[in-house]
Amino acid sequence: MFVVEFITLLLLISIFAGVFGSLVGLGGGVVIIPVLTILLGVDIHFAIGASIVAIIGTSSGAASTYVKDKVTNLRVGMFLELGSTSGAIIGAALAAYTGSASLELIFGLILLATLVPTLMKIGEEIPKNPELKGLSKRLGLTGTYVEKDGSLMKYNSEKPVEGLAGTWVAGILSGLLGIGGGAFKVLSMDLAMKLPMKVSTTTSNFMIGVTAAASAGIYFARGDVDPLIVAPVALGILIGAAIGARLLIRSRNVTIRKAFAVVLAVAAVEMILSSLGVSV
Repeated sequence: MFVVEFITLLLLISIFAGVFGSLVGLGGGVVIIPVLTILLGVDIHFAIGASIVAIIGTSSGAASTYVKDKVTNLRVGMFLELGSTSGAIIGAALAAYTGSASLELIFGLILLATLVPTLMKIGEEIPKNPELKGLSKRLGLTGTYVEKDGSLMKYNSEKPVEGLAGTWVAGILSGLLGIGGGAFKVLSMDLAMKLPMKVSTTTSNFMIGVTAAASAGIYFARGDVDPLIVAPVALGILIGAAIGARLLIRSRNVTIRKAFAVVLAVAAVEMILSSLGVSV
């Protein structure tokens, strides 16, 4: 009976994680990993393994909707994956040599650090549209999408090299922490490349599955993927991702940014306290 209760609880929590993950572009790992480690007592290495596999489900569930609605910028996503996938392989290799408490502390501090720039832009609906020039112009890193009121939003990107560097770091964190690296992907596109928040989160959702797949094999080989944990997490996140994808299309950029900030803050505090041995 305990196993049935465990799987049911994990499924429900994963649906919630999938909704938030697809809504703010984080993949659900920032919710699932703290829940597994803090509430359910799962070792963080197994939690990361489950999250890595489930993130592929999040990306599949949400990205197809965003691509269909033409909010995702595929050109930007494929360019940034050059950094993200290479970083993910490095991060997954490093994870085997990092202790559970250290991983929890790194996870929490990284999330806390990403809060600062997010809060600085908390009330911004549409960023200033920079001139398309240099490498951004040569690669055609521009696009349009339709808002819920039918208005056509045009945007350009800038600083693609900085964006690529940011997603390389995101890839390392993805492989190391099992979070998809969505926080840094979103911040790289939102802060460095000046893309609208909806474009940043949807493009991040498109990217996280590819990034996770790059490191998933290493976790499988190490035996850090437990089917009893992975199955309900992957199913729940896939269901939640489909729900979250529909919510995002109807949401304002400001609303998404606020949700992004709240999820980061809660997960960061929980993981830092857990790494220090403080119960929450």
